[in-house]
Amino acid sequence: MSRLWVRIIKKHKIAVQEAAPCDWADHKRVLVELCKQFDAPAPMWLNKHEREFDEFRRTSFSKDHFVEDVPFDSMEIEYLADDGKRRKSDDPRNQF
Repeated sequence: MSRLWVRIIKKHKIAVQEAAPCDWADHKRVLVELCKQFDAPAPMWLNKHEREFDEFRRTSFSKDHFVEDVPFDSMEIEYLADDGKRRKSDDPRNQF
């Protein structure tokens, strides 16, 4: 099943992260649910975020995209599609 991966970034490091099952059309609802789980406000979803999410399957929210003050630097979300393919690097360093 496809998932939505949400990361909270603080001082250039992932402070909290979680992935939840998600359908493509349901990403905003899942984002709000994960924000509740993190005890963080939901960000404002702007046209910029919609374009990035549609094109790259990921977007990020800075402190400016929240109505309330937040104790972190940014929030990144990424849609991880499950198309049945296993992804494996062809790099020989990753064979083990």
